[in-house]
Amino acid sequence: MTSRFSSLPSFSLLLGLALGACGGPATGTVTTPLDQNEGRSARTAIEAAISGTHRSAESRARDEFRHPLDTLMFFGLEPGMTVVEMSPGGGWYTEILAPVLQHDGRLVAAAPPSDTEYGIRFDAFLATNPELYGGIERVTFNPPNVTSLGPDNSADMVVTFRSTHGWINRGFAPAVYQAMFNVLKPGGVLGVEQHRGPEGISAESGYVPQATVVALAEAAGFVLEAESEINGNPADDHDHPEGVWSLPPTLRNVTDENRAEYEAIGESDRMTLRFRKPLAP
Repeated sequence: MTSRFSSLPSFSLLLGLALGACGGPATGTVTTPLDQNEGRSARTAIEAAISGTHRSAESRARDEFRHPLDTLMFFGLEPGMTVVEMSPGGGWYTEILAPVLQHDGRLVAAAPPSDTEYGIRFDAFLATNPELYGGIERVTFNPPNVTSLGPDNSADMVVTFRSTHGWINRGFAPAVYQAMFNVLKPGGVLGVEQHRGPEGISAESGYVPQATVVALAEAAGFVLEAESEINGNPADDHDHPEGVWSLPPTLRNVTDENRAEYEAIGESDRMTLRFRKPLAP
């Protein structure tokens, strides 16, 4: 796996994790379709979550495109951490994060209000498995009015998957990146996966230039620690009638005549970046 990562000058990874991995155990039920994770290695815990029977066949079918094991290992996820998941949507990554952190750690879901379309969708997901998801702490995240993700310096890791383009389009990306910085402990990690496009591309397509994401994070105070091609897709030329939504799994306005073409491309070309909050100002 290491050959797929490109490390940049940074703080000591081991020092940062030692400072960060001190979240307390989550409250709630101890019933789970998986074995308890306490005392297990990060890789073993993540692998067990990915292979858990609680995941649907539809979710599993996307593993080959989303690379959840490599992505979460690259971010440095470990049991025992306090992790904030941004805008969890339908819960694709929540299905994996929740078992890893259920018995040793805390998972905080920063989701829209429960009376909104995406809030209703996420609440419906949580209701599908209250034994597994009942311990997740739900924080209402509704920028630009509500951006706090919890007490400052309280989380070991924040993860965001394919959301930055939406924040840019709605004009509050800087505020969101600042909120993610604020909630992290010194030495904490921000893991970003985002559809990646060339310079000059509009975020309305779903794609964002990598330099734009790096600039947003650095303006909030983060330092880029490493980048990876785990989720890169050279078959994606970033030029589709419906942007990233022309590609799987959405296939928006794709017809029977060109479906095979878009399915052959697979899911979008994505950047995978690891940022760190400095240990000192």
